[in-house]
Amino acid sequence: MSSSIATTRFSFLDRSRTREGHDGPQALRDTVTLAATAEALGYHRFWVSEHHSVPGVAGSAPTVLAAAVAAATSTIRVGTGGVMLPNHQPFVVAEQFGVLASLFPGRIDMGLGRSVGFTDGIRRALGRDRQDADAFAGQLAELLGWLDGTQQAHPQVHARPAEGLRVPPYVLATGEGAAVAAAAGLPLVVGDLRGREKLMRAVDVYRSGFRPSAWGREPYVIVSGTVAVAGTEEEARRLLVPEAWSMAYSRTHGSFPPLVSAERIEALAMTEKERRLFENGLEGHLAGTEDRVRAGLELVIEETGADEVLVTTSTYDREALVDSMRRLARIAGLG
Repeated sequence: MSSSIATTRFSFLDRSRTREGHDGPQALRDTVTLAATAEALGYHRFWVSEHHSVPGVAGSAPTVLAAAVAAATSTIRVGTGGVMLPNHQPFVVAEQFGVLASLFPGRIDMGLGRSVGFTDGIRRALGRDRQDADAFAGQLAELLGWLDGTQQAHPQVHARPAEGLRVPPYVLATGEGAAVAAAAGLPLVVGDLRGREKLMRAVDVYRSGFRPSAWGREPYVIVSGTVAVAGTEEEARRLLVPEAWSMAYSRTHGSFPPLVSAERIEALAMTEKERRLFENGLEGHLAGTEDRVRAGLELVIEETGADEVLVTTSTYDREALVDSMRRLARIAGLG
């Protein structure tokens, strides 16, 4: 094992993807089960995501799901990747994480993103619009103020039981969020691994603009992306097939579908556009045998100086996913 991998933390984010024959409730139960597996394998943290009105994703209430994950585990850190702050009132988010941190002290992470609902209809249902994402920095400052008791906008109002609790915040970013994280002195979560130049620009912006804060004295970078490890290159590729097809389908039909098996997808007669998008979706990930993925990880960590790798792999075959997690844990020397 290389020294760079040996000194890097490895964590897992599960999007609670629905699968053909496995509905939303089952997807949520699968997420809780996968968290216990990640804990047993020695992963550092396990995060869940927020998506609204997406047919292929069941995780719409990340703080609720995080509570179930934390209750089913005992040592792994648990959090959100992330709560989309523009969709919520910072006061309520503070209260929710205060409850989580009170019930599971020392184990809760508060991952925060700046996205709003994907469509106009979803944004209207949430009572938000596109411009709310531009207020992320101010919302973040308000949220942190509810936690440390410094907020002044609402005198004599307190976020209980959050006020005074130490709930580590993280900023999820693909672009502008990197500067927000730097200015706030918070850890940065950035992806994906396929857009390496864009990722590197975000990391450079973050490191160059980082201002130490009560929440972080030094920059902390978590790079996220798909990692698929198997006994052969072809087996690893097949792990990527279901998500690649879902992405291709969503971009040609306007709806993000549940995952289906690699066998079904490989038998499809795709249009030229679908085939092009599908093949593009298979490219750029860290996928292959243990030796190949080890080399890829060494390069990513060297290029980015990442302190942590957050794996975001989704696939139809859960047994193959768990096998990939085991192989990655072996590469990383977890245990």
